[in-house]
Amino acid sequence: MILFLKAIFLIWCLVTLLWIWSVCITNASIVDIFWGVGFVVVNTFYVFHLDKIEPRNIVLSILVAIWGLRLAIYLAFRNIGKGEDFRYQEFRKNYGEKRYWWLSYFQVFLLQGVLILIVSLPLFGVHYGGFSGELFWLDYIAILIWTIGFIFEAGGDYQLYRFKKKQKNKGEILKTGLWKYTRHPNYFGDTFVWWSYAMFSIAAGGYWQIIGAIVMTLLIIKVSGVALLEKTLQETKPKYKEYVAKTNSFFPWFPKK
Repeated sequence: MILFLKAIFLIWCLVTLLWIWSVCITNASIVDIFWGVGFVVVNTFYVFHLDKIEPRNIVLSILVAIWGLRLAIYLAFRNIGKGEDFRYQEFRKNYGEKRYWWLSYFQVFLLQGVLILIVSLPLFGVHYGGFSGELFWLDYIAILIWTIGFIFEAGGDYQLYRFKKKQKNKGEILKTGLWKYTRHPNYFGDTFVWWSYAMFSIAAGGYWQIIGAIVMTLLIIKVSGVALLEKTLQETKPKYKEYVAKTNSFFPWFPKK
């Protein structure tokens, strides 16, 4: 419990510093880049306090680092020179500059810090679940699930980046590659990645900590991921309805005739 309280203090310090930076540059989008990094920081913090580092701790740490740093680098590269994300621009518009600078601390930065701590519970479960840290069959299934998830997430992001980079595709819908089988391959992959961490947690004896994967799934499907993006795309891209009619929203499957 004391260790978790220390993790709370660490994340609070980091998101507060990040918020101060965002106020200075008038851009709250930097919080998105921190999302992946935050999990790497929390996981490293937990590992640092272990009395003994075992195979499961090492494997999980490698996978979390690959996932988190890849996401942070991708978002940083994608956002360079693009200005503030439309979500935060809407917040500024609704609240006004005089209120937004301090409201963003609670509504954006502290909220993300809280979510990082909740979603990262499976990582705590892996390192402090109480079981042996040696790998067994459930860990190998978790590695397989992580690999599938990472391919969908990173592959989907890369395909979308290349598609948007071409001027001729402006206003068009990506319907090839992984996007042929699901409208949100990156979100599907992200969910798979977090359920792989939940499986690692179960293998380590951290059962209740899978709540982190449940929260992440709800966030992706119902709150800030699929639901929000679907609404925006339906409103801004007329051709999207045709894509919706033929392609599964989340779970990959063959296109409808």
